[in-house]
Amino acid sequence: NIFMIEKKKTELYQELGLQARDLRFQHVMSIATRNNRIIMRMEFLKAVITPEFLLILDYRNLSLEHWLLNELASQLAGEGQLVTYSLPFEFRAIEAILQYWISKLQGRLNTLQPQILETLEALVDPKLLSVDRSKLHILLQNGKSLSELETDVKVFKETILEILDEEEVIEELCLSKWTDPQVFEESTSGIDHAEEMELLLENYYRQAEDLLNEARELRVLIDDSESIIFINLDSHRNVMMRLNLQLTMGTFSVSLFGLIGVAFGMNLESSLEEDPRIFWLVTGIMFLGSGLIWRRLLSFLGRHLDPPLPPQVPAALKKSQPAAGRVDMKTSLKGETFGLSRSTLTNQ
Repeated sequence: NIFMIEKKKTELYQELGLQARDLRFQHVMSIATRNNRIIMRMEFLKAVITPEFLLILDYRNLSLEHWLLNELASQLAGEGQLVTYSLPFEFRAIEAILQYWISKLQGRLNTLQPQILETLEALVDPKLLSVDRSKLHILLQNGKSLSELETDVKVFKETILEILDEEEVIEELCLSKWTDPQVFEESTSGIDHAEEMELLLENYYRQAEDLLNEARELRVLIDDSESIIFINLDSHRNVMMRLNLQLTMGTFSVSLFGLIGVAFGMNLESSLEEDPRIFWLVTGIMFLGSGLIWRRLLSFLGRHLDPPLPPQVPAALKKSQPAAGRVDMKTSLKGETFGLSRSTLTNQ
C-alpha cells in the first residue's frame, strides 16, 4: 500500500522515536540505525525504514512518482527475488533504495558515454588541421560531469564499505531479528539474516565497483585522446615550421646572390655593360648560385631533422646466433707471441 501523509516535523519525530538531527535534510550519503529505525540518506533521497513500513521524505520535489508507483511496490512485495525464502521487509526496502540509486548512476554513465565517444571520434580525426572549439567545449562539460559521477560512485562505495567493515552495524540493520521472535527463531534454524544483509550490501558494492571501472576506462580514453590531439597538432605545427624554414632559406639564397645584381645596378660605368651577353650571364649565375645554396641548406636541414636509422646488427652475430639459444661473447686475454688477443664465440 502506497499513500501520502503530511505531518509536522515535531509530530514525525515523536511518532518515529527519533530526534531532529536524525531527519535533518543534508545532501550526504549515509546509512545509520537509530532506535530500531534505519535512516538512509542518498543525497536528495531521504528514507526511514522500520520493520513495517518505508517512509520517503519530501518526495514531491524529487520527481519520484514513477519510481514510487511503478517499481517500488513490486520490489517491496518481494517480486523478482532470487532467493526461495521470504526476506524481512527491511531487506526489501534497503534493496529497493540501493537499486534505485545504482540505476540513477548507471543512467548518468549511459548518457555520458555515447556523447564522449562521439566527441572524441570527431576530435581525433587525423585529417583535421585544426580542432573544433565547440567540440572541445562539449568535451570539457562532459569531462566535468564524468568527474562528478566518479565522485558520487566513490562516496556510494565508501558508504557501503563502512558498513561492511562493522559487524555490529550489519546486525543492527536486521530490524526484524530483534523485534519479531518468530524471525529470530528462523534465523537460528538456518537462515542467518546478518549474512544475508552482508551479501546484499556486497552485491551493490560490486556493482558500484564495476560502474567505477567503466567510468575510469572512459577517463583514460579521454586522456589518451587528448594526447593524440596534441600529437596531431604538434605534427601540423612542425610541418608549418619546416615550410617556413625552407622559405626562409630560399629567401636567404636569393638575397645572397642578389648582391651581384645590386652591384651592377649602381650608377657606375664599366666595360661590362657594353657586352649584351653579360646580362644573361649574371642572371644565370645568380639563379644557379641561389639554387645550389638552397639545395645545400635543404640537405643540411634533412640530415639534422630526419630521425636516425636504427643500428644494424653485425652479420657475424646474425649467422652464428642459433634459433633457440644464447650467444656468449668471451674474450681471451692470454698473450700470444705477437701480443694479440683472441675473440671466440661460444654457442650454448
